[in-house]
Amino acid sequence: MDNVIGLEIIEVVEQAAIASARWMGKGEKDIADQVAVEAMRERMNKIHMRGRIVIGEGERDDAPMLYIGEHVGICTQEDAHLVCNPEELVEIDIAVDPCEGTNLVAYGQNGSMAVLAISEKGGLFAAPDFYMKKLAAPPAAKGKVDINKSATENLKILAECLDRSIAELVVVVMKRDRHTELIQEIRDAGARVSLISDGDVSAAISCAFSGTNVHALMGIGAAPEGVISAAAMRALGGHFQGQLIYDPAVVKTGLIGESKEANLARLTEMGIHDPDRVYSAEELAGGETVLFAACGITPGSLMRGVRFFSGGARTQSLVISTQSKTARFVDTIHMFETPKRPKALQLV
Repeated sequence: MDNVIGLEIIEVVEQAAIASARWMGKGEKDIADQVAVEAMRERMNKIHMRGRIVIGEGERDDAPMLYIGEHVGICTQEDAHLVCNPEELVEIDIAVDPCEGTNLVAYGQNGSMAVLAISEKGGLFAAPDFYMKKLAAPPAAKGKVDINKSATENLKILAECLDRSIAELVVVVMKRDRHTELIQEIRDAGARVSLISDGDVSAAISCAFSGTNVHALMGIGAAPEGVISAAAMRALGGHFQGQLIYDPAVVKTGLIGESKEANLARLTEMGIHDPDRVYSAEELAGGETVLFAACGITPGSLMRGVRFFSGGARTQSLVISTQSKTARFVDTIHMFETPKRPKALQLV
């Protein structure tokens, strides 16, 4: 699959990022998301593949594009038999977040990106639109920290694994009321806290790279984004665990489903019979081959945001593959029209 899709998945996230970046700082988060969805879907439908959205913009009634269950790619179209050989075609599942961190784009803040993960059919956990308790940590701590341990215990383990003092550790936590006690515990243990308003996929992945000054992600965020994070962390060898949160009283910010009981019933309907199970990265993204791609919309710890110049734009993307065991940073100049001056292609 890595060879079949190749460079094209990079272009998918690049086009979504460019479209969304045009709305950076304009206070229109819904439009920033909508244009990213449209651009991602348009480019995805030009790829020679048969894809199915397993994590997307929501149920079909609420999301006209990239909804859960939608089929994308040239080989899903009516005239597919003219260009696609069913015997040679690999069906793939796709998890997308065309604008991860819509508020970040709307208000010109760092950390937003266009992101997707793909695997062969059945290779990605079809997470419900619930919340998820998450723990991400560097490869050195893989299998040693544990989501069932307290933050204090995990910080001690993390410090030992990284040969640092706890005071040197930075933990990313989303700024939410539900995290008040967690934030205080991390601070009391001696570590530093980096609060973010949105966009925990970037924070999770940053744990796997040296030099980002991010050593762990803790707390509760959206479950679909947890699967996307897990795909990247599995390929990078980092630690990631996730546990579904189905009780509205825990998240304190609203949840799909009117009650804990209704949410449990929904999970049962989806075939999830152990709602309290802790999933590893290998379970959330368990396909034989997993690809992850992201492109910065606004600047982040891993990638620069979209930069426009006269007649074009420059993007920075990240592509991670379990098949080739690589993490590639891709710097791309997009020429919308013929540059009037050579300096348009200079480093910016």
